[in-house]
Amino acid sequence: MSTALVVGGGIGGLSAALCLAQQGLTVTVLEQSAGFGEIGAGIQLSPNCTRVLHHLGLAEPLRAAGFLPEGTEMRHWRRGHLIASNPLGDTVRERYGFPYYHIHRADLIRVLAQAAAEHPRITLHTGARVTAIEEHADGVRVHAGNTQHEGALLVGADGIHSAVRAHLFGEQAPSFTGNVAWRALVPAASLPAGLVRPMSTVWWGPGRHFVHYFVRSGELVNCVCVVEKQGWELESWTERGDHAELRRDFAGWHESLQTLIAAMDPQACYKWALFDRPPLPQWGRGRITLMGDACHPTLPFMAQGAAMAIEDAAVLARHAARGLAEGDPAAALTRYADIRRPRTSRIQAGSRRNATVFHLSGIKAWLRNRAVARARNQVTDALYRHDALTDAPRSPA
Repeated sequence: MSTALVVGGGIGGLSAALCLAQQGLTVTVLEQSAGFGEIGAGIQLSPNCTRVLHHLGLAEPLRAAGFLPEGTEMRHWRRGHLIASNPLGDTVRERYGFPYYHIHRADLIRVLAQAAAEHPRITLHTGARVTAIEEHADGVRVHAGNTQHEGALLVGADGIHSAVRAHLFGEQAPSFTGNVAWRALVPAASLPAGLVRPMSTVWWGPGRHFVHYFVRSGELVNCVCVVEKQGWELESWTERGDHAELRRDFAGWHESLQTLIAAMDPQACYKWALFDRPPLPQWGRGRITLMGDACHPTLPFMAQGAAMAIEDAAVLARHAARGLAEGDPAAALTRYADIRRPRTSRIQAGSRRNATVFHLSGIKAWLRNRAVARARNQVTDALYRHDALTDAPRSPA
């Protein structure tokens, strides 16, 4: 039996399906929602993951759907002066071989889902909520709705509330980080010309930060605003927030941000609490393994959550195919997890650390600003050089 079952049809699950199919496996994807979609907003795709996506033949649809930023920049929350910047665009492509995209989550899901739907080795099922998982000597049986699916192995790509992880290890209680994030999309045409530069811009301030960048070929500006606060701890991408509360959270910040906030649709302003989960010491058992947010959910402060899931997909597929060919898929899935765990744990730790670094004040913020350019270059170089398509030695994350 050469069928792989993938639970979850998000970025990680669809990437895994495409990578597994590219390795010659037959793949069944089980998505609990009625369709393949993503409410979300914008995400950033750095060269370490666009390497994988281009290898899957998705370069053209990504270029059509995404936005190619010229660089990243960090600015002072009130005065607006530039703290540090790093080039992207042609510099990144020349240095690492692959581009850096800004893209709406829904657009990326559409690109992945269309490629999966057109692949002869992939079958997609929607409305397929997993109700039971049975392990046996020759494979795994999954009950989803009124149907059963048999596979030689099972991949849990079903996110932070993973049913597959719960089957393996029980429920994992998260811890609230003390940060609440706002998100909104603003039509670029509604803003003054030049207000938003073709960059990923982060405004650092005491106890909070504000990120904005273009998505959808420059038609929309994605805004993510993170504030340290207590008393509201709902972990949901779809919970509407009070626009007036957002304005209060960033009162006194730079006038450019006031213009952005004023241009947001109050009915499409969302708020969610950021929770943290420690790295899992074990990702699977036997013929079942996890990937992406199901095993290493990452705070958004390094823009690497989607990238880590896409890297997982490439490594998982390569080792799963090898393990099935050699007759020992369980050992292959263990190798996959052992390869990925150190890197994803470092990314989790770095993202957690940035939650503090971004929000410093006083002398600590002054010292951070002096040191940030050199440190950031070192971090991004190690991140972006990583090649998940091979087992060759890599730079540490």
